[in-house]
Order: sequence, then structure tokens, then C-alpha cells
Amino acid sequence: MIPKIELLAPGGDIDSIKAAIVAGADAVYCGLERFNARNRAENISFEQLLGILRLAHSYNVQVFLTLNIIIVESEIPALIQLLSKLSNTSIDGIILQDFGMLYLAQKYFKGLKIHGSTQLTTHNVGQIKFLSKLSLGRVNLSRELNIAEIRALTQEAHDLGLMVEVFVHGSNCLSFSGLCYISSVFDGKSGNRGRCGQPCRSQYLTTVAGNDFPLNLKDNSAYADLAPLAAAGVDSIKIEGRIKKFHYVYTVALAWRKHLEKLYNKDQLSADNAELYKVFNRGFSNGFLTGQIHRDMFIDNPRDNSAIHLASTFEGKDNGNLEQAKRQLYEQKTDIIDAVRKKIDTLSIDKAPLTITLAGRENTPLQIIVKTPDSRTTILSESILAHGPAGENTVNLPTLKKLLKNIKDTEYYIEHIALDALESDLLLPFRELTALKKKIFTIINNGKQPVPPVSLPRLTKQSGQPPQPFLSVLISSEEDLLLCQDSDEVYFELPNCLGKNTQYYEDLFTKNKALIPWFPAVLIGEDYTNAVELLERLHPKKIVTNNTGIAFDAYRLGIDWVAGPYLNIVNSYSLLCLKETLNCSGAFISNELNHFQIKAIKAPEKFQLYYSIYHPVILMTSRQCLFHQVTGCEKSILDSSCITDCQQRSSLTTMDKESIIIEKEKGNYHTLYSNHNFLNTEITQDTRNIFDRFFIDLRDIETETTVTIEKREMVQLFQSLIRGKALSEAKIRKEIQPTTNRQYVKGI
Repeated sequence: MIPKIELLAPGGDIDSIKAAIVAGADAVYCGLERFNARNRAENISFEQLLGILRLAHSYNVQVFLTLNIIIVESEIPALIQLLSKLSNTSIDGIILQDFGMLYLAQKYFKGLKIHGSTQLTTHNVGQIKFLSKLSLGRVNLSRELNIAEIRALTQEAHDLGLMVEVFVHGSNCLSFSGLCYISSVFDGKSGNRGRCGQPCRSQYLTTVAGNDFPLNLKDNSAYADLAPLAAAGVDSIKIEGRIKKFHYVYTVALAWRKHLEKLYNKDQLSADNAELYKVFNRGFSNGFLTGQIHRDMFIDNPRDNSAIHLASTFEGKDNGNLEQAKRQLYEQKTDIIDAVRKKIDTLSIDKAPLTITLAGRENTPLQIIVKTPDSRTTILSESILAHGPAGENTVNLPTLKKLLKNIKDTEYYIEHIALDALESDLLLPFRELTALKKKIFTIINNGKQPVPPVSLPRLTKQSGQPPQPFLSVLISSEEDLLLCQDSDEVYFELPNCLGKNTQYYEDLFTKNKALIPWFPAVLIGEDYTNAVELLERLHPKKIVTNNTGIAFDAYRLGIDWVAGPYLNIVNSYSLLCLKETLNCSGAFISNELNHFQIKAIKAPEKFQLYYSIYHPVILMTSRQCLFHQVTGCEKSILDSSCITDCQQRSSLTTMDKESIIIEKEKGNYHTLYSNHNFLNTEITQDTRNIFDRFFIDLRDIETETTVTIEKREMVQLFQSLIRGKALSEAKIRKEIQPTTNRQYVKGI
């Protein structure tokens, strides 16, 4: 028997959620007006969510709420208030990215089931173990993985009691999710805050390869891969599209529902995905899933491809084919919209009526009958009623309305309170009234006892004298080892793929004891295994890691580890999460924050804060080849040598004549960089007494920023800067230009 696989559909608005339900989805995921990574979707209010929960559960459909963004310190009180309210609903799960949110949810709201967002960039078994330590119930794997990689991670997840989700339809991001900063840098709209402006879909000046939209990928479609995904053991297949309309959600969800039923019935699975082409698409590709990462995954057209695809199926080469296809699609779309509208208009998200009847007289218990459309329950007070002077414990309509005011935060509304069988001027002890209130809320919440509001203990700054910050330096070349003589700490960057060079790096760190290993953000499959083996053999005193899998292994081995800048740390509770759960000793604070947002962060005791004041600005990291559409790479498909041996550099130019640097180093994935390096000298004064270490990145990444001094002099100048010597700032700005600090000015 084939295990059932959950069909998880998007719901950007109420109509889309209803469409997913009638199309046969097993679960829907949706976002509120705050704290979710699709701010461009219409989203829903908390009040509407309550009605949606009642509707969905009546159809045996689960509802997951997306809270999948990073949050700044000032938002914590509103988040706690929301989580407190959610704890008293029937929500089936919350989807999180931020480590602080994960910490707060698992520590204070144990009744909520926690799912890991794709923004957590989960792609190796160490990361599965890391997330298991944070009490997650399921993880959403990176979209860039192939079937074999998914199978290995799913097995690990199941061994640890976690479920696994995989995206099977919808937009493909060119960057690894959670590691894309292009919208943040260009427009001040952070993808980690749900505000991505999708500059990767934009038009650029025509490239050498003749493309105007060189960063635009086709949509993900795993329609031909359902059987292999089922064999890999995935628990949930997820459709992307919370900014899509209801007819899109219905069409895609229904197609996948039919596909799943054929799988369960052991019917021949059809490769005919014509229904999916009828709604918005950029063309389809399953290149990541099959491991065939090729040139044809790109499409030089970011718009709807439906009409073009349909026209290609017509016989002949008539110039009118496209217009005919557009007319036909319009008619089909109109028919679909009308048909789905008739189905969803019969569904209501209205709250259910609640009738409360009270009866009693002096020297008898108070009897309360709670009646819903589905049940009738009687409860009795433990104390007896008594006459007495009117007060807050008088059993009357004003008292009851006050006690039951939070009914507004449930799936019910009070239709009527009946007091005809209750004598007037009767009293009950206030604690008894409170106990009865809890019983009423337990009844209407399917036996789940109400959770009181959470009040967080106040966080305080570290005790003791303010730190005198030190300077840390990152290098990636043996030629720069001499900087170890001038710097307080020197990190050496390891590549995404160690491969045959593992022994070289072991020898390098063995000979240079002062060097501190710096692990990259992405380590997949064998590359992760090799990195762990190197870590075990070296067993260094300290590492910096941008990969949570390596963080888990450092914790396992008792190695001091620092959370790198690409783990997107933006609040105090993220620091607590990493320290208390995995014994982290320090963390880089995200460069997306402004100085007001940074000042609010409080580090735990004996925990160091780091900040990068100079570095080339990464826009995205991609598993795809970024030269296919730009310079026209001679290979149409990436092979194993592409990552290990390829070394190229090129650039793109926006329509506003701004350059983007494309860098491919041996052993690393393709990376986009901003044309100007980040330089923030102001922070050394703005946030004095906050940071233990400031950081500069001296890797040989070529951008349009020109440096007119040697690296040793740069180190000396930055050391002078952080020690408060005023003249060093002017000299740094003179010798390093042009630069940018737009993110620091704007924040998130």
C-alpha cells in the first residue's frame, strides 16, 4: 500500500483557500497581515482566520499559518500576543524561519506545532538534526535538491520523527532561499521580510548571449516525478503561489489531486500536464529534481507563457496562432473562474453561533448549558449560589459578557445568553466564575484547555565593563596568511565543495594554528560529509559557520562556534536560541539592520556579538550556472567539474546602468555581488559598547570598488578606526571607494 502524501496548497486570500478546499487539498498554508513572507499577497485578518479554521476542519483540511520572516526586537511583543492568541485556536501548525521565533514558540507555546520554512535553507542531514533540536515537527527542503538528496534527508528526518515537505509546483527562485539579498540591496525590500521585489525577473541590458531576462528561471514542476518522490518517502508535496488567484490554485491543486489518486490506485501516471499550462506559468522545468541543471531551465520571458505554449500545439505556422490561443485561453479561464466561483460561493467562513443558557437558585450549583451547531454540553459549578450585594462576582449579563469577551478570538460568536431560569442577585466566588469560563473555552476548543497570555521575562544587557572591540579578518588565499601577524583573528573561507582538496585544507590549518575555519552557507551531500570529516580531523578550538548543519556538528564535537552573517540574526531571542540549544558562543548581526534596530539587541551573558563593517555585498548564491544566459557557457548541463574547476567572472547591467558582478570561484557555487562594496564606519560610533568584534572581508572578490592601499595597511587603518582614532575614518573613505551602506541606513 502506498502511504498517503499530503497535498499542501497555497491560500493568499479567502477565495484561494476555499478553492484549495474544494479542489481536494489536504492542507492549506496562508498568512496574516503581519509576519509572513508574502506581503504582496492579499493575506487575511485574524478574525477571518478563525472562520477559515472552522470551514477547513469541517472538510478535514488542515491549516498552517506562515510566520516565515525574520523579526526585529520591537516586534517581539506583537508576536507574543499573536502566538498567545493562536495557542487558543485549532491552528494545525505555524511555519517559521527566524531562530528567535523558533525559540519562543518551542519554549513558551508548546501546544503549537512548528514547521521549518524553506527560508531556513535546509539541504543536509546536519541541518535536519539542528532543526530537530529546536523541536520542529516538519521541515521544508530546499528547492534545489535532486531526488537522491531528498531521499537521504527524508530518511534522516523520519529517524528523528520529523515530516518532510517538498515543493512540486510554482516559482523557482534562482537563489537558495534565505540567502537572497538582491531585493534588499537594490530596493530596500528584504526577501527575508516577505518584501522581495523580484529584481531577478527584471529586464537587463541585452547580454553577450543575447538575453534580456538572464536571471529568469522557468517554473518548478515535479508532475513527472510524483512516483520517485513517493518512493523517497516525502510526507507532503507543496504548491507555491500565495500571490496567485483562486482559479490558479483550484486548477493546480485539482490536477495534483487527480495525479495522487492515480498513484494510490496504481494506475498509469500520465505525463500530460496540459491542465497546468492553462494557468500562469513561465514554462516548466524539473531540472533540480532530476539533477539535470541545464541551460533550458531559463526562459527569456518573465510573463505568462500559457498562450505561447498553447499556440505551439496548433497545427501549422499561422501567424494568427498566438491570437487564437489567447482567445481560447481567455474563454477557458472565464469558464474556470465561473465554475470555481459557484463552488466556493457556497462555502462560508462565518463564525459558528454559540448559545449559553444559565439556570440556578440560591443554595444550588449554577448550571450552564453550552450549545454549538455540533454539540450540547452541561457543566455545573462546584460552589453553590448565594444571595449578596452586587459586585464583580454577581452572576448576571454584564459579568458574563466581561468573562466571555475573548470569545471573539475563537471560531464562535455568542448568539444568545439565556438567563430566564436564573434567579436574580445571585453570587459565586470569582475563582469559581473563572473556572467555569475555562470550562466553556475548553468545550468550544475541542477539549483543549485555554492557554493564558505569556509575559516574557525582561532581557538585560550583559553585566561588566563594555567591551573594547577587536578586529577580525576573512581571507581565502594563502598569499594573505601574513595578515595573521597584524590581526586579532583571521578566518579562512572554505569552499562549498572540498572534493579532492580536503587534504590541502587539513594541511593548511594544521600548519597555521592561528587560522580559524569559516564554513560556507551551502554544503550539500558529499560536500557536507567532507566538511564534517575535516572538522572532526582538525577539531579546531573555534569556527565560524554560515551552515546550521556544521553548527550542529560543532556542538556535537564540543567545538566553540560562531553563527556567521548569512544565518540572518536580527533579534536577542535568536541569540538565546543558539546559545541555550546548541552552545553557540557568538554571532554576526545581520547587515540588513539599521542602527536603531541593532541597538535594541541584547546579548546573553558570555556571548560575543560580531558585525561586518567592510565586505563585498553578496546578492545571491545559486546552484544554477549564471553564465548560461550572460556569456553563453559552452556546457549546456552542469557536471561535477563545473563546481570544482570552473573559475569565471562577468557582469550584468540593469536598465538603470548599474552593474551586477557574477563571480564563480573554484569549488564554489555561482554568486552575484553588488558593484560596490559595503563600508560602514559610522557603526563604530553609533553602537559603541555593543559589539565585541568588528569584521572586514579581504577576500579577492573583484567589484567596482577600488582599494588603493595594501591589505596590511587596511588592517591597520580599521584597527585604528575601532579604537576611536578619528583620522583613520577619513583615510579609509579616501582609499576605498565607491562604497555603499544603504542597508544600514534603511534597515528592514
